[in-house]
Amino acid sequence: MQPPQEGVVPARKSLLREILETVAVAVLIALLVRTFGVQLYRVDGDSMLPTLHHGDRLLVNKLVYRFRAPVPGEVVVLRDPAGTGRHLVKRVIAVAGEEVAVHGDVVLVNGRPLEEPYTNPGSPGNYDAGPLTIPEGYVWVMGDNRGASLDSRLLGPIAVERVEGRAIALFWPPGRVGEHGPLAAAREYE
Repeated sequence: MQPPQEGVVPARKSLLREILETVAVAVLIALLVRTFGVQLYRVDGDSMLPTLHHGDRLLVNKLVYRFRAPVPGEVVVLRDPAGTGRHLVKRVIAVAGEEVAVHGDVVLVNGRPLEEPYTNPGSPGNYDAGPLTIPEGYVWVMGDNRGASLDSRLLGPIAVERVEGRAIALFWPPGRVGEHGPLAAAREYE
């Protein structure tokens, strides 16, 4: 019989304890990622047609706006300003310091009309708004389906602190994955 080696103690854990520790670590990591990193959101409604459909699932980067402000053209998820607990999916149209005006289907930013190939031509806008200069710490958001969208035309500018994150990928349904690239359209003027 050999004497035990100094400094080395054989570890004996039960299989059940190892499984429980592994599950606990996995749950902790999942909670941290969901809370601070990336989260899946489900589109509820048709305000983003034709870009997004009711029931689509989006992968949303929740960290990006801790390091920079939203950029015009990005699709974002925000907490409903009406306090319903729901989340809204909208496109950023204008940011702090920019002047926005909406006349039916025409959106003007700093006096220049936007070229918006992502909007739904079968659902014309029916609200006028502005001109209004977006205050610091706020963004102007609109749905791509202008005739069926509750957005800044009625809600006014949205506080950046209400923006949960940026939609980075369409995750579901599988047949449409990758269909819209990064879900951001660079702002173009006519």
